[in-house]
Amino acid sequence: MSDVSTFLAIDRLVLREFTPADAPLLADLDADPEVMRHLTGGRPTPAEEIRDRVLPRMLAAYRRPPGLGWWAAERRSDGVFLGWFEFRPVRDGDPREVELGYRLRRFAWGAGYATEGSRALVHKGFTELGVDRVMATTMAVNAGSRRVMAKAGLSYVRTFHQDWPEAIEGSEHGEVEYALTRAEWAERHAPGVGSPADR
Repeated sequence: MSDVSTFLAIDRLVLREFTPADAPLLADLDADPEVMRHLTGGRPTPAEEIRDRVLPRMLAAYRRPPGLGWWAAERRSDGVFLGWFEFRPVRDGDPREVELGYRLRRFAWGAGYATEGSRALVHKGFTELGVDRVMATTMAVNAGSRRVMAKAGLSYVRTFHQDWPEAIEGSEHGEVEYALTRAEWAERHAPGVGSPADR
């Protein structure tokens, strides 16, 4: 792995830039119906769509504000691909508000990787990248993802409904938004201050 492509190395994870050679890894990730359950109802993303549309969009993000985009997540101990994290502007070119997201292979669920990566990205965003607000969304019924958002320090903001071309199971309950501002984060991390989300 080239040092140039490494964005963040933390306790158990390395987050690096994607390359064109990663298309098969992304196709394998999106082929698991459980991984895609709250995204497409379990329908896989065709490999050609990943090669021609999804991956080029990910690669193009690196040419925009530095430090923002999609990051391949590898297990630090052995380099195994676990999935990806998203940390990119809500409005193109404006790093002040970013969206946090994650998609991990099923064998990596429940091990704390999503929380570890999310917390590290939030910390980097507020301390190095000029981010003022981090937000994340998921289906209201996606309890696992909502737990990760809360553990990363984000708080529930609202429930909203979108018109999707194809409704999937649970979509009638809507989507939820969670968020955290730099001021809120700084207050929790002031000397002598702790919160349940930090532990």
